[in-house]
Amino acid sequence: MKEEICAICGGEKVDSTTSFTVDFNNGVVVVRDVPAKVCMQCGEEWISDEIASKLEGIVSIAKKQNQEIFVAKFGSYSLAS
Repeated sequence: MKEEICAICGGEKVDSTTSFTVDFNNGVVVVRDVPAKVCMQCGEEWISDEIASKLEGIVSIAKKQNQEIFVAKFGSYSLAS
């Protein structure tokens, strides 16, 4: 597997997880344990297009539920709920 290099600092990017937070008019959505590439040197994070699409779905559902604070764990949250 080819080593991935950080475009910011030149460090090595590795598979990891991060938290994704969206603050909108009526509340806050926090999604934990989101798969990401993270630079071992500077900590910069990258989320794939596929993961970003799933995050958009979670945020959309959270907004419809009209909760002030919505916290989900990425791997265990179903968009069918």
